[in-house]
Amino acid sequence: MKHGKKYNETAKAVNRANLYDPEEAVTLVKSLAVAKFDETIEAHIRTGCDGRHADQQIRGAVVLPHGTGKTVRVLVFAKGAKADEAAAAGADYVGAEELVPRIQKDGWLDFDVVVATPDMMGVVGRLGRVLGPKGLMPNPKSGTVTMDVTKAIADIKAGKVEYRLDKTNIIHVPIGKASFSEEQLRDNFQTLMSAINKARPSAVKGQFLKSVTLAPTMGPGVKVNPMKLA
Repeated sequence: MKHGKKYNETAKAVNRANLYDPEEAVTLVKSLAVAKFDETIEAHIRTGCDGRHADQQIRGAVVLPHGTGKTVRVLVFAKGAKADEAAAAGADYVGAEELVPRIQKDGWLDFDVVVATPDMMGVVGRLGRVLGPKGLMPNPKSGTVTMDVTKAIADIKAGKVEYRLDKTNIIHVPIGKASFSEEQLRDNFQTLMSAINKARPSAVKGQFLKSVTLAPTMGPGVKVNPMKLA
């Protein structure tokens, strides 16, 4: 894969053979974000899980103490009093059955997270083929299927992020923006890693964290010593 001049310049600052301490890695990755926009800093965590087995799946959510730096648009599927509650709590969009054709046929996807009350999951289920592949399907494990829509919306707006294994058993999660202070990025990273370590399936034997890399949107990755994150 060919990289641009800027990428190649910043890559010289990274020793690819080195496993950096978490604090050092955060300092370095922040310095690598040299694009003209506020780059997102992401953590890429390769685990020892085998996602083909149900007892080795990882899925959950955690509220990052300093948020993600991104404005998150929340769609809530709810009716009656719960719909009113969702609107009052700051949901960007609230609706029920009438949203199904809008999403299915019109391709409307101007939202980042979907929350649903349990009684609405029959309706939301009809959108599985659209929402599922985009990671937008509400799920009780991530707190997005709930009667407490006020708390769900507050957590999401405050910086709640979902983590889950992809098909290659890697977890990809944003931990903030390049404009964040090193302390904010460290706090967020530590909070995320603590949640993932707690979510370790008991069926996983041997080393759980195989590799952990921090990377800005447009820059090279920095490998973090997984032994310092256990």
